[in-house]
Amino acid sequence: MDLEVPEYAYMFGFLQMDGHLAQGAGQKGRLSAEINIRDVEILRRFQELTPYNSSITERVRSTNFAKSHHSATWALCALEARTKLTKLGLPYGRKSKKIAPPRGVPFSRRDYLRGVIDADGSVGYTTQGLPFISLTTASTAIAAYFCFYAKKITGATRHPNRNQRDGIYNVLYCKEASQELAAHFYYPGCLALDRKQASAESLSNWIRPTDMKVSPNRRRWKEWEDRVLLRHGNAADAAGELGRSLQSCSLRLWRLRTGQVPTPL
Repeated sequence: MDLEVPEYAYMFGFLQMDGHLAQGAGQKGRLSAEINIRDVEILRRFQELTPYNSSITERVRSTNFAKSHHSATWALCALEARTKLTKLGLPYGRKSKKIAPPRGVPFSRRDYLRGVIDADGSVGYTTQGLPFISLTTASTAIAAYFCFYAKKITGATRHPNRNQRDGIYNVLYCKEASQELAAHFYYPGCLALDRKQASAESLSNWIRPTDMKVSPNRRRWKEWEDRVLLRHGNAADAAGELGRSLQSCSLRLWRLRTGQVPTPL
């Protein structure tokens, strides 16, 4: 699995998110990836890319979301293949918070991230008709790398934080930023889920309405600015020194005093 080859980089990103390595007795073990039957073609491509015996099976079962869920599972047992995957960064057992982009080896970054998005991301339009690309992950390393890479492509900054309900990162890009990412990740002829490739291509059809304002990039507060604001204790006095609006300073001071943001050390 040479991660400089686009297909293998994509495959590894997908397996990190949606695959599972189970450890058996001795050197026994099993890699599996179960997905909705509608996407079974991607598993067939994985089977073709893998120089080891593997199988694809189907099953229908009841889940929390549907009475009848039809899925397909790709399974691989070869020790050599499993060893290679673990060295690249796919651990055995529970992995959602442990996984990270490959380290110490060169890899095709946009193909790897497309695999990540295909497995645990979404591409399409919001209910308001706005184009978007999003990623949901429990891994700090994956969320941070996705934001780092997306900024290089779009210039848009994201600072991911876990949501309080389930501790998951939800990274979202909308409008022009999502169009740029879709065109970059889902290039013609790339290995991808057919439905997400089609959704990505459809994003290019969106045109910003003439009456829709472009939001400026937000200037994030730094600790030294918080210290200046608290030293003055008055938004009007601090605004001039910080070069910020009175409204921005007033809101920040209120959040600091009410404990909604941490007090700087």
